[in-house]
Amino acid sequence: MKVLVIGGGAREHALCRSLSLDPDVTALHCAPGNAGIAEVAQVHPVDALDGAAVAELATSLRADLVVVGPEAPLVAGVADVLRERGVPVFGPSAEAALLEGSKAFAKDVMAAANVPTARSYVCTTPAEIDAALDAFGAPYVVKDDGLAAGKGVVVTADLAAAREHALACDRVVIEEFLDGPEVSLFAITDGETVVPLQPAQDFKRALDADEGPNTGGMGAYSPLPWADPELVDEVLRTVLQPTVDELRRRGTPFSGLLYAGLAITSRGVRVIEFNARFGDPETQVVLARLKTPLAGVLLNAATGNLAAEPPLRWSEGAAVTVVVASHNYPGTPRTGDVIEGLAQAAEVERAYVLHAGTAHDADGRVVSAGGRVLSVTATGDDLADARTQAYEALSRIRLDGSHHRTDIAEKAAASA
Repeated sequence: MKVLVIGGGAREHALCRSLSLDPDVTALHCAPGNAGIAEVAQVHPVDALDGAAVAELATSLRADLVVVGPEAPLVAGVADVLRERGVPVFGPSAEAALLEGSKAFAKDVMAAANVPTARSYVCTTPAEIDAALDAFGAPYVVKDDGLAAGKGVVVTADLAAAREHALACDRVVIEEFLDGPEVSLFAITDGETVVPLQPAQDFKRALDADEGPNTGGMGAYSPLPWADPELVDEVLRTVLQPTVDELRRRGTPFSGLLYAGLAITSRGVRVIEFNARFGDPETQVVLARLKTPLAGVLLNAATGNLAAEPPLRWSEGAAVTVVVASHNYPGTPRTGDVIEGLAQAAEVERAYVLHAGTAHDADGRVVSAGGRVLSVTATGDDLADARTQAYEALSRIRLDGSHHRTDIAEKAAASA
């Protein structure tokens, strides 16, 4: 099977790594890729938002499957163009991807499907914003309605900061604060059958102890030893299947990866948000534990044959990933700094480095090229073991001005 992955972040590197280990994959390509992906796949320059260019590349490679990684190409309709050309594609249509592309749309779908979520208001005027902020009170949860690369959500006790963020958005969703721990759960679907993966937890704040600004994610771990063993079945029954059924009822079936960001509140499970693709950094730890070869599962989802897929197989161990971020992330990150120690990090048992914002400079050195630069991932017999391996590998990497959290999975490992 020839597979083409669209994207160039750590999520796509994790996908490419898993696909490269699949014996059914005879050729692996990625566009545009990054410095790390180039080690496991042939990379091609392409504008990931240009559906025609992506389709032309896929047909020229005679790809049997295209996996669209990031949200922006999905919302832009890249998967639609591929389907029109007859190319099997793992990723929802532009209409279905609005589940991530518009938080107001997602709220409407959840209301129709009776999916539990936070009470909310959709606001477009200063008066509506002020009324919504007053109705819910602190802590304020303010979400840009559209895509914002993981930076569109502000959770703050500062009314002025909440109002400032809301006023900067064309349309904004203001909702009640949900208490309790957060969980990420992915599900693969062909528009009818829904196959949940294993849950993970990520860390959004930039600094230890959940301090600092929100980011796209600073680390993750799986499994969740503290979670209810029935959690996945409950979310499948009350969230995932009803959402997929509602989208199919509307004539916009969702085929691809449905991501549910959940809060385990004192009143039960509530949906924080949906994404229309694998999440980063949770993908890194979920795929690290998946034993079932990935390509066939994705192809069955892309071709409507997911019901024939046997149950997924998972490792009994744990996985932890820690993100290395560049100087000043999540503000205006500095790029172009040389990354050293990657080979030494790879020598750590059961650890590996996934590239996100990296590139090669004129001298062929790997340099930083974005805010989140690397995801150092490791597996272990349990969370404590996986943490030890991940942080040992991370300690061998040198990137001037970089920062990372030191407490990824620390509480969960201590309580396991």
